[in-house]
Amino acid sequence: MQLSTEQQILVEQRLGNESRSVGVAYLLWLFIGGLGGHRFYLGRPGSALLMLGLSIVAWATLAAQIGAVFLAAVGVWLLVDAFLIPAMIRKDSGERKTRIEAEIAATAGQERAD
Repeated sequence: MQLSTEQQILVEQRLGNESRSVGVAYLLWLFIGGLGGHRFYLGRPGSALLMLGLSIVAWATLAAQIGAVFLAAVGVWLLVDAFLIPAMIRKDSGERKTRIEAEIAATAGQERAD
């Protein structure tokens, strides 16, 4: 179903209100990235919990010399995430736009039926 211009404007307004901020994501990455804070913000709780768990294990086993390996893994993961954040936000925005368009199309269909 093709959305009208008014409906497309509504989609863009809602998308602007609901979109994740690249700046906020990078600030979370910088300050609490090792705990997965940026991944929680970006709607990836599974990998965020894994990162949090890996960080906890790393700090808990640091005295036993094993923790350094885990900390290195978290560091590499953080470095990779620095480059993946924009793509994660684009993917999230695309999914949100599709969902919002479907909601507006469904609402428009109900209004026509009434």
